[in-house]
Amino acid sequence: MPQGANVIPPYFLISSTGYGALAPGVSLHSSSATRDSPSGVVPMQDAAAGPSRATNDTGLTSSEAAERRAKVGPNETAEPRSSGTERFLRHFWAPVPWMLEATVILQLAVGERVEATMIAGLLILNVAIGLIQENRADAALALLKQKLALKARVKRDGAWLALPAADLVPDDVVQLSLGVVVPADTLILEGSVLLDQSTLTGESLPVEAGVGSQAYAGALVRRGEAIARVTATGGRTYFGRTAELVRIAHVTSAEEKAVLGLVRNLTIVNIAITIGLVAYGHALSLPSDQILQLVLTALLSAVPVALPATFTLGAALGAQSLTLKGVLLTRLSALHEAATIDVLCADKTGTLTNNRLEVAEVRPLADGWTAGDVLAFAALASSAEGQDPVDAAIRKAARAQTATRPVPTAERFIPFDPARKKAETLARDADGRTVYICKGAPSDVAPLDAEAEAALQRLSRVGYRTLAVAAGPQGAIALVGLIALSDPPRADSAALLQELRALGVQPVMVTGDAAATAATVAHEIGLDGRICPPGQIPDRANPDDFAVYAGVFPEQKFRLVKALQNGGHAVGMCGDGANDAPALRQAQMGIAVSTATDVAKAAAGIVLTDPGLGGIVAAIREGRIVFRRVLTYTLSILVNKCVALVVLGAGLVLTGHLVLTPLLQALSMLTNDFVSMARTADRATPSPKPNAWRVGNLMFAAVPLALFKFAFCIGILAIAWFRYHLSIGQMQTLTFVMLVFAGQAVVYVLRERGHFWCSRPTRTMLFCTLADIAVVTGFALAGVLMQKLPPAVILALSGATVVFAFALDQIKTQLLARWAID
Repeated sequence: MPQGANVIPPYFLISSTGYGALAPGVSLHSSSATRDSPSGVVPMQDAAAGPSRATNDTGLTSSEAAERRAKVGPNETAEPRSSGTERFLRHFWAPVPWMLEATVILQLAVGERVEATMIAGLLILNVAIGLIQENRADAALALLKQKLALKARVKRDGAWLALPAADLVPDDVVQLSLGVVVPADTLILEGSVLLDQSTLTGESLPVEAGVGSQAYAGALVRRGEAIARVTATGGRTYFGRTAELVRIAHVTSAEEKAVLGLVRNLTIVNIAITIGLVAYGHALSLPSDQILQLVLTALLSAVPVALPATFTLGAALGAQSLTLKGVLLTRLSALHEAATIDVLCADKTGTLTNNRLEVAEVRPLADGWTAGDVLAFAALASSAEGQDPVDAAIRKAARAQTATRPVPTAERFIPFDPARKKAETLARDADGRTVYICKGAPSDVAPLDAEAEAALQRLSRVGYRTLAVAAGPQGAIALVGLIALSDPPRADSAALLQELRALGVQPVMVTGDAAATAATVAHEIGLDGRICPPGQIPDRANPDDFAVYAGVFPEQKFRLVKALQNGGHAVGMCGDGANDAPALRQAQMGIAVSTATDVAKAAAGIVLTDPGLGGIVAAIREGRIVFRRVLTYTLSILVNKCVALVVLGAGLVLTGHLVLTPLLQALSMLTNDFVSMARTADRATPSPKPNAWRVGNLMFAAVPLALFKFAFCIGILAIAWFRYHLSIGQMQTLTFVMLVFAGQAVVYVLRERGHFWCSRPTRTMLFCTLADIAVVTGFALAGVLMQKLPPAVILALSGATVVFAFALDQIKTQLLARWAID
C-alpha cells in the first residue's frame, strides 16, 4: 500500500462471486464502500501533503503546487547511482584482485617488469569481463522511473494543462480518460472508469472505479472518464513502493559465496605454506633476493586467477545457447543460480494463465433456452468497441455458438454503469416488439430463485466470475442464464509443472487473486495441496507447507521469497507484472515471461522471449550443465593450486634451490589456468536434481587427489635430481613442464564423474590442450625463457603422465561418489 494513502485495495472490494458482485454491505462505487467495510478504513490523503482542500472546481494554484513539490519531491522514484569510475574501481576490491595486485607490486619492486605486466594483464582481463555485464544492474529502477515519466492532464490555476506526470503533487486534480495510464495514486471525484490493474495487483479482471474509489499509479484506463484527486506521488504510491522493494531486494548468490569460500580456504592454506617456505629458506641461508622470488612464486601459485572469469565465461556460453531457445539473461549469475533452485514460485495471472478472460461455463435458467441463446442475448448487451475484456470474451463465445431462438436487433446500447452494476440494451424482435436485455451483477439484474441461487453458489465456489443475463419486456424481464468467466491456464502449464517436479524443483503458485479462483486454476494444472490463508506468510517457509499462496500483495511476494530462502531453499520466481518485480529481484532465479511488463523484465535475471513456459525448464537444464562445467574447473583448480605450492616447498627441500621461478609460474598460469577455461565449452550432462555449492565436500575430495598428484610430482623430481642429476635450471624447466602436463591430466580426469574415457571432449577443448602441450614442449626443447630439456626426458614425462591419469581416475570415481559431487 502507498504510504499515507490508507485505502482499501481493489482486491478486498471484489468477491469471488463475480464481476460487479460485491461482498455484503460493500459498495465499490460510492463513499459507502469504506463506511460499510468491515475494516472501517477510509480513504485518506498523503500525510505529507497537509490538509486537503476542495479541489473540484479550480484544483491547485501554481504556487501551491510548487510549495507541495518542495515538501514531497517530484512524482518519480530516486536511486543513488555510482559513477563509472567508482564501479570500475570496485572490481579491484576483492580477494582475487588483492592477491594479484600484491604480486604486481612485489614484482615491480624487484624490477621484474615483464612478469608484472603479464599479471596486470590477467587482472585487467578479469575486470573487463565483469564490467561487460554490470551496465544492466540498475535497469529495473530506470524502467520504473520511465513508467512514472508520463504526461498528465492537470487542473492548475483553474485551467486544464498537459504537464509531465513528474510535476504532480498531492491534491492536484487530474483527468483520467480512455487509454491513459494513471499518473499517480488518485481518488475518484467524478465519473467512473474501468481500470486494468493486472500488472499491479495480479488480479486478471478489470476493476470498476467510481466516485470514492482509488485508482493506482500505473493502472490503464480501459473505459470511461473521471476526474480524480492525487493522494500519493513518487515513492509513496503503490507503484513507487514496488520500485523501492526492487531497489532493496538483494540476495547473495551461491556462486558469490562459493568463490569467496574457495579463495578464503586457498588463501589460509597457501599463507601457511608460504610462511613455512620462507622459514625454511632462511634456515638454508638463501639470499634475500631468492627469498623474495620464493614469495612471488608462492603468491602466483596460490592465486586462482582465472576463477572469476571462468564463472562469467561459463554463463556467457550458456546464455548464448539459451538465446536460441527463446531465453535471454539480464544477469549472467542468474544462470549459475538456475542450477541450484529447488523451489519455483509462479505467479498465476499471465504466467500460469493467459491473462485473458474467457467464458468458462454458461448455465441456462429459462425453459427452452440454450447456452447459445444466453450468449447471443448477452452479446447484445456488450460493447462492440472499446477494450472491455468481459464484453470481448462474451462476444467471442457468442460467435462460436449458434442460437436456437430468434435474436432481436439492438437499437440502443447503454454501457455498463458502475452505480447500477449492469449494461443494458433496448432491442426489437421480428414482430416489432421492444425487448429489454441486461447483463451484470446477479443480484442487480433480476431476482434469483432457488435454482439460480444454487447455480450461482456452485460457480462462485470454484472461483468463477459470474454474470447474470435477463431479457423480456421492459418492466417484466426474467433471468435467462448465468455466464461464468475465468482466466484459463496456459496450455503448457501442467506439463511444465510435471517437468519441474522431475527435475527436483517444487512448484508453488503465488497470486494476488482470490483463494477460490487460485484453487480452481491450481487444480486444473495439477498443483494440489493446501492453500495459505491471505496475509499469513511466516518468516521461514518450506514448499511443502502450501501449494498456493492467494491474496498476496507485492510486499508479501517479496516476503515469501525471503521466507523460503530463510528456510534454506534456493528460490526461482516467475512473474509478469510490476507487482512481481521485487520478488523477481530477490529470488536467486527471477524469470519474466514473454508478456511481462518492462519493469518485470528488468528486475528478472531471465526473460522468456517466446510464448509459453518451456524456457524455464531449458534455463534450469542449461544452468545445471554450466554448473557442472564450472564445478569441474573449480575442483581442478583446487587440486592443481594445492599441489603447486607443496611441490615448490618439496623441491626446495630436495635441491636446496627454487625449482620454479616467478616467470615460469606466470607461464604456468597462462597455460594451465586459462587453457583450462576451455572446459566451459566442453560437453556436460545436467544433474537430475538441484545442484549446490558444497565447498567443504569439494575440499575433502580435492585433498586426496592433490596428495596423489603431489606423490607423482615429487617422484618425478626425485628421479630427475638424484638419478639423472639434472642441473637446477633443467629442474626448473622440468617442474614447469611437469605441472602443465599433470594439470591437463587432472582436467581430463575430472571432466567426467565416471571414467574419463566415457565421453569425448569437444574439439575446442582438444585443440586448446594440444596447442598448450605443443607450445610448452617447444619452449622446453628450444630453451625459450628456460633451459633446454633433452627430448628423452619430455617423452618419459609424457608416458608417466598417461599412467598417472589412469591411476588418478580410479581414485576419483570413489571420492566423487563418497562426497556426493555431481
